[in-house]
Amino acid sequence: MGDIIKTVLRKHGLEDKLTETKIFSSWEKIMGPPIAKYTSRVSLKQGNLIVYLRSSVLRNELTYAKTKIIKMINDELGKPVVQDIVFR
Repeated sequence: MGDIIKTVLRKHGLEDKLTETKIFSSWEKIMGPPIAKYTSRVSLKQGNLIVYLRSSVLRNELTYAKTKIIKMINDELGKPVVQDIVFR
């Protein structure tokens, strides 16, 4: 049954939306409350995670830690979903 659901999600282009929702719901756990409070939303497009932040200073700081953040997110998801992050 689980394989059928995954196939239907993939066929209708909803797999990324489901993963995106998982990432956003885990974002505070992964990044901590201080960073989560400045995050307005996340979007996942073809392996690229777009993170919308309300702080330009934080945006610059997180850019230096992209590799580590990608690893933490993929570890949380249990599979390599995110290949790059764009902070906006």
